[in-house]
Amino acid sequence: MILILGAIPLFEARYAIPAAIVAGYQPLEAFLLALAGNLLPIIPLLLLLGPISDFLIRHSSACDRFFRWLFERTRRQMEGRERVGALALFVFVAIPLPMTGAWSGCAAAFVFGIPFRYAFPAIALGAVVAALVIALPTLGILTMMGGSP
Repeated sequence: MILILGAIPLFEARYAIPAAIVAGYQPLEAFLLALAGNLLPIIPLLLLLGPISDFLIRHSSACDRFFRWLFERTRRQMEGRERVGALALFVFVAIPLPMTGAWSGCAAAFVFGIPFRYAFPAIALGAVVAALVIALPTLGILTMMGGSP
């Protein structure tokens, strides 16, 4: 169940970890299951967003206009800056705020045209950092409240 919660957009590891710990999972088990769930959708999302948008562009003039408009404003600015974009993706995903997780990171990588070889490690490492940023304070709060993590 924690693996599935970690894979759900907006929920991801940042909410799955505290939920698992409160539900009685051991902290390391909660961390690993939630993180694994959070990492599961990254590769399929990065690999499929392009082909899905290409399909939509070919079959809908409205989608064609939208994606042309979007890519003219985003990808043009990223030409030659893939590594900087990957660093920005890492920071974006690593900050555990609503709307800044792995799913959003994959969407941003797609919109800005950041290649898989840069996007995947940046998003995955950002997800690990975000999970740690959530897990460690959760354990500290439970310990301070007299509960055992």
